[in-house]
Amino acid sequence: MRREEKHEVVSALAERMKESGNFYITDTSSLSVAKINIIRRKCFENEIGMQVVKNTLIKKALEQLDGDVTPLFDVLKGSSSVMFSTNANAPAKLIKSLRKGKEEKPVLKAAYVDSTVFIGDYQLDTLVNLKSREELIGEIIGLLQSPAKNVISALQSGGNKLAGIVKTLQEREG
Repeated sequence: MRREEKHEVVSALAERMKESGNFYITDTSSLSVAKINIIRRKCFENEIGMQVVKNTLIKKALEQLDGDVTPLFDVLKGSSSVMFSTNANAPAKLIKSLRKGKEEKPVLKAAYVDSTVFIGDYQLDTLVNLKSREELIGEIIGLLQSPAKNVISALQSGGNKLAGIVKTLQEREG
């Protein structure tokens, strides 16, 4: 690969990392081509991009990102593939589902989720349980609506009680 081609790959990789905001670096070494193709298909079905890239090119792309990504440099050993997603926990869920049974790969080397770095495969459960931005917004809206619904229902039931009391008082006078 010529220098210009490497520069294009690095620029495209850095742009993809910035656009998605979330990416996972995984180890897929020793997997057969058939298994890699299954992983790629599942990534496509779950709207996750996957790219196998040389570690030196990943490092150069990481250097173009804002924030401290230096902890990610230490995991760039061996074979690496990068998974991109706008949904923070989608790649983690996919990796977990791919490893059901006796499968040990893909192994999570590191993840970069909303400017936070997660290092190591033991972080997979934490990443699976992360809520997406949409889920968090939905929960906040639900929490904000709950007190309003309680007040409205109390006012409505109070209005019915008040109307009943007024009606009772009118019948007594009459």
